[in-house]
Amino acid sequence: MNFFKIKTSWSNAEFIGIKLCIASAYVLIGSYFHDFFKNYYFPILVLFAITAIWFVLKWLKKMKHEKSKS
Repeated sequence: MNFFKIKTSWSNAEFIGIKLCIASAYVLIGSYFHDFFKNYYFPILVLFAITAIWFVLKWLKKMKHEKSKS
């Protein structure tokens, strides 16, 4: 499978989704160990789910578009 050999170009604006996804996952992991984020656990989980789905859909759309060009 050539999954790891696929090359795409991303602009800085397109990385916002993955950055939010990673940041919310980091806070979720941190909230497991600290009570500071305990009140915000559900909103952060929702943010993580939305950004993860958004990023994957954007990535698949971009891959499909680049595949149709070649």
